[in-house]
Amino acid sequence: MAERTPGDRVPTVIADELHIVYRVNGTKSGKGSATAALSRILKRGSDDAARGVRKVHAVRGVSFTAYRGEAVGLIGSNGSGKSTLLRAIAGLLPAEKGKVYTDGQPSLLGVNAALMNDLTGERNVILGGLAMGMSREEIRERYQDIVDFSGINEKGDFITLPMRTYSSGMAARLRFSIAAAKDHDVLMIDEALATGDRKFQKRSEERIRELRKEAGTVFLVSHNNKSIRDTCNRVLWLERGELRMDGPTDEVLKEYEKFTGK
Repeated sequence: MAERTPGDRVPTVIADELHIVYRVNGTKSGKGSATAALSRILKRGSDDAARGVRKVHAVRGVSFTAYRGEAVGLIGSNGSGKSTLLRAIAGLLPAEKGKVYTDGQPSLLGVNAALMNDLTGERNVILGGLAMGMSREEIRERYQDIVDFSGINEKGDFITLPMRTYSSGMAARLRFSIAAAKDHDVLMIDEALATGDRKFQKRSEERIRELRKEAGTVFLVSHNNKSIRDTCNRVLWLERGELRMDGPTDEVLKEYEKFTGK
């Protein structure tokens, strides 16, 4: 195999005509009755409509290739399929049709990413780091940087308090700080930057640029066009599950802002 040169574009994520369909049970009348439940069981061999299953076609034939060193923004109206696409890339949702290929381990960070509310922030840093595959030694080495990056100790020793005492913004900043402490092959961020103040957002945007330089790929879902402009070199615009535009950040955002009137 030929050795790669620094100028090579190395694919990290390939979506090939990807379709994601959710199935929602119990949409017909009588859905709560035992008779209706038995009827659905007996009809398992028949089609979804006969069983009272509603299909939601969340992603429709999306194709793209992302490369190492890219930061890719995902934009679109609410319900356009952005978060669903990230979950499919992370391997959390099966494809109805088409395929997703990833090189390396994708990591999905959302504002609702689970931390343990009854444990202290300190314990959550350790457990979160272990869950991402960091060794205890790596966590010890990066612990103080994680706490400082999150900024949650700026007004007191909150890292020693249970997570349930944190505001939603503090918890989201700590989640991002834990995830950002590790170099990722593919890091996907779902609205995590929307929860912090401008000072934290600037730190986060700088860290995303560092991750890109370290040969990772970053996907960012955000309704904040300024964060997308400051962070991403490429944008995918989804509407109603379809890829409407894929290109350089300024070009795509210009068309998107015309579409939304903002």
